[in-house]
Amino acid sequence: MGPGAERRVIRIGHSPDPDDAFMFHGLASGRVPAPPGWEIVQVLRDIESLNRMALEGAIEVTAVSFHAYAHLADRYSLLPCGASMGDGYGPMVVARQPLGLDELRTKTIAVPGTLTSAVLALRLALGDVRTEVVPFEKILDGVREGRHEAGLLIHEGQLTYGDAGLHKIIDLGAWWKKETGLPLPLGGNAIRKDLGAECIATVSGLLRRSIEYGLDHRDEALTYALDFGRGIARPTADRFVGMYVNEYTRDYGEAGRSAIDLFLARGFDAGVIPRRVRAEFTA
Repeated sequence: MGPGAERRVIRIGHSPDPDDAFMFHGLASGRVPAPPGWEIVQVLRDIESLNRMALEGAIEVTAVSFHAYAHLADRYSLLPCGASMGDGYGPMVVARQPLGLDELRTKTIAVPGTLTSAVLALRLALGDVRTEVVPFEKILDGVREGRHEAGLLIHEGQLTYGDAGLHKIIDLGAWWKKETGLPLPLGGNAIRKDLGAECIATVSGLLRRSIEYGLDHRDEALTYALDFGRGIARPTADRFVGMYVNEYTRDYGEAGRSAIDLFLARGFDAGVIPRRVRAEFTA
């Protein structure tokens, strides 16, 4: 970088979770270097906080819920890699006792944020149920300790709820797969359109190489991701990462892109999303 040249700072937001950490290990470790004159800054926030930052246009690149993307599509485009898709599995509602779905509809469900894709899927599956927003990392313990009647789990609690003595009431990814034959679209990476085509192409390439680095150096990336696993064992982290960092993460493919459009269309038809939106991807 020559004298007087302006340094370019790009903030990239993602959740402090094993699957996101696995995707971004290449960038965070410097194994995938930024171009000369660029600085990549990681912003670690829970997904609902990232959704809210994007609503304000306050970050250049970020993981977002597809539910939130419906409110962001005028300002952000989706990058063609980095998806989290639940292919026959996904966020789930748990409770201390077994419940039927009709009984579940009478309960108040702790949820991790109103703009999460998990909440949109919950409303598509169960209708206008009562919810209360609780930090995602406190939901499982809150249900186990009786502070919440039921809880919607979006992270590794999907694998560990049984250890806490809880019962799965509905797996929303399995429900969506049965309904549509498609994976449940949960989150993707969005980039602000005003950055311009050259910057967007560069960021897209960096993210793709970071994902591919993790998939090609799985043990190394998993060791890094364990720091974000809230004490879960390596085999559990490995299984969780495998659920959400996969071929859909490399590229959405036709099934992945169709799933997003159907998810958003059904959200609009159900009155959860305020306008009809189709996913717009960068090249």
